[in-house]
Amino acid sequence: MTTFVLVPGAWHGAWTFEPLARSLRREGHEAYPLTLTGVGSRKHLLNASVNLDTHIQDVVGLLEDEQLTDVVLVGHSYGGMVITGAADRLPDKVAGLVYVDAVVPRDGDSSWSLVTDNEREWYLGGVGGNGYTSAPLPFFDPRATPHPLASLMQAIKLDGGLERFRSKDYVYATGWPGSSPFTPVYERLRRDPAWRVHAVDSGHNVMQGAPDELLKILLSAAGNARA
Repeated sequence: MTTFVLVPGAWHGAWTFEPLARSLRREGHEAYPLTLTGVGSRKHLLNASVNLDTHIQDVVGLLEDEQLTDVVLVGHSYGGMVITGAADRLPDKVAGLVYVDAVVPRDGDSSWSLVTDNEREWYLGGVGGNGYTSAPLPFFDPRATPHPLASLMQAIKLDGGLERFRSKDYVYATGWPGSSPFTPVYERLRRDPAWRVHAVDSGHNVMQGAPDELLKILLSAAGNARA
């Protein structure tokens, strides 16, 4: 049995991962889809102080409170920032990392620095009257909620690199309507033998666009994390 912690991207809550979590549980694993502070069902906690560190602590707190070990952290899109920071803070609890069409930051990177001008326009185009939130795009699921802008702008601080983790997977969605902001990281990681890289015929929301293939990748990651 493997324990998965599933972290959604910006503007989205645990519901994005819940169908996949149910599939993982049917396979005998534990799965914790997480809603980050200030988003989705936790939108009542949104204020100007919520940032990337807050979201990293959401994951750290879950691992500590539930006494989870040998965890595979899964992050979609912005969630790649969060799982990288959480793994850096609790490396002894993390056996594997899966980035689902996500940013893979190095020390000093931010979501802002790792995406293209198109995504930066998304971040800023919907800034609310309060000045500290970014609105979901019109075509998002109706459950999407404003996201704390500071979490997208804050640079991550890391004490070590990802080479500490024995299992690392990157899932690259090939079905973007235009150019993908994740192509540079995909090209970099597929040349790195320490990573398993998967190109999947799906739009950015791989959990919805290619759920069966993503499930197979996670089950394979579970085996590699236990090896």
